[in-house]
Amino acid sequence: MRLICHPDRNDISLPGVLYALGDPVRLEIVKRLAENGELTCAALEVPIAKSTLSHHFRVLRESGVLYCRREGTQHFNSLRRQDLDALFPGLLDTVLGAALLQNYG
Repeated sequence: MRLICHPDRNDISLPGVLYALGDPVRLEIVKRLAENGELTCAALEVPIAKSTLSHHFRVLRESGVLYCRREGTQHFNSLRRQDLDALFPGLLDTVLGAALLQNYG
């Protein structure tokens, strides 16, 4: 079974986080996690190929935006909100607020 790697808090960079949040699919994943808390990959129901979805989760995980834990065959994803808020105060709330305005404004 493949090891899931997450960057240490000190290794999370602003350019990496902004890159991860800059894709519409990844931003939608982050919005859903912000609204619902921890979710499995399947619970997100994103209408794209499984391999593409895996790529998006990897980008979010490796940039430090989300944390993934494995339990049996399930992968549970959650935002690393505490780490992101400590490193970049207000960034996540600002991005999520702007995304809501863009979609519903």
